[in-house]
Amino acid sequence: MAIRRLSLCVLLSGLAAFAAGSSSHAQSVDETLEPYRMLRSLQFVQDTVIRGDHSAADMQRFMLGTIDERLRTADPKIFQDPRNVDAALIYAMSGGNPATLELLVARDIEGNFDNRVSDALRKYLTGKGTLIAKTLGDMAVEYKNAKIGPYLALVAGNVTLAKDPAAALKFYDWARLTAPGTIVEEAALRRSLAVAVDAKIVDKASLYANGYARRFLYSPYASQFADLFVRFVVEHYDVLKPADIDATLGYMDIDRRREVYLRVAREAAIAGRKELATMAADQAKLLSGSEEGADALAKLYGSLVGVPTENVDDAMAVLMNIPEDALSPRDRALRQAAETVAKEVLRKPEPMAAPQTPPPVEAPQSGEAVESAATDQDLQDPFAQPQPQPADAAPGEAEVRPAAAEPGTPPAEQAEIDPELRTFVDAGRSKLDAIDDLLQKEGP
Repeated sequence: MAIRRLSLCVLLSGLAAFAAGSSSHAQSVDETLEPYRMLRSLQFVQDTVIRGDHSAADMQRFMLGTIDERLRTADPKIFQDPRNVDAALIYAMSGGNPATLELLVARDIEGNFDNRVSDALRKYLTGKGTLIAKTLGDMAVEYKNAKIGPYLALVAGNVTLAKDPAAALKFYDWARLTAPGTIVEEAALRRSLAVAVDAKIVDKASLYANGYARRFLYSPYASQFADLFVRFVVEHYDVLKPADIDATLGYMDIDRRREVYLRVAREAAIAGRKELATMAADQAKLLSGSEEGADALAKLYGSLVGVPTENVDDAMAVLMNIPEDALSPRDRALRQAAETVAKEVLRKPEPMAAPQTPPPVEAPQSGEAVESAATDQDLQDPFAQPQPQPADAAPGEAEVRPAAAEPGTPPAEQAEIDPELRTFVDAGRSKLDAIDDLLQKEGP
């Protein structure tokens, strides 16, 4: 690691000197520097970023811009060297400017570029990749041992995913196995986990999650991995082995492990999965130490599942004793939703001579908890890092990030209620409706 950091420092120093030099000197260097050599520097910087050195993100943007200029001003004769052709294609698949590939292909009168590959990539980069999924898949197989092989495999997996998830997994596996330790492997592992979770392939999902946590826990995209892992545990806890969960979490430090358990507890509580919510909340408490806020959240999520049960009094006593300032606005709204359900559980049944419509469930007033739930952020995610710009996206990927709610947006323009709170309230309400139905059948 020390050698890698030293190499990065040398690289950055050299590039900084190049950028700061006179324009005439920069021009002379630019004319002699081969694109494939510049690409190696870009790949080195990208791989450094996904290993956790986010200070190199600015250099990544600089390198993309520098390579773009070099390719646009290059003498077409340099592309007689296949290494420079590969460099141009890899640049395009690594977050580069798609228009530059268009320009190079238009200038290629000697046939240095494989028109099949360049045409397929141009369609992919303009959002039409699904139309040529089979073509890209065939090319990925044909070029699997070439320099562009891992990148084509990653792209082929992206466009194949919608129609054939199993085939997409094979492409991702090939990409990560032929480019270990690189941004290609990081992207392939992350996508593979998402595919396996969606397809309910539990054994593979466990392997992908373990591999990602072991190798790329400090990547700027690790927050996406955390979201996927929490969803994986909540949706498949019935068939998951505790050892598999522990194996993945074992690569994390205490703070990250605690936050993952808190997020699992929250999602499980909202979904009504009592056993999982209790287990995750207990684990979070053990890892909280003297941190009051984390302990308060563990109590909140661990007690929520007891609200629509016979232990409602005990659960609400714990919930009401949690300090208000220890909860985010969104979690205060969640506690208010639990209180709404608790009132219905404790409501005495009314004599019913004839079928009656149950009284409406009290909901949080708009503009109070509901507005907070719709606009405030969830738990602070320790995985979250400053996200790169779209030019920094992983190969073959344009990272899409949710936009934050605009400050001061009128409540009428926001969602009526947080979907998670609606799930929690509806789950409690369904149990109460079942009880009312039984009472009606028994008669007065």
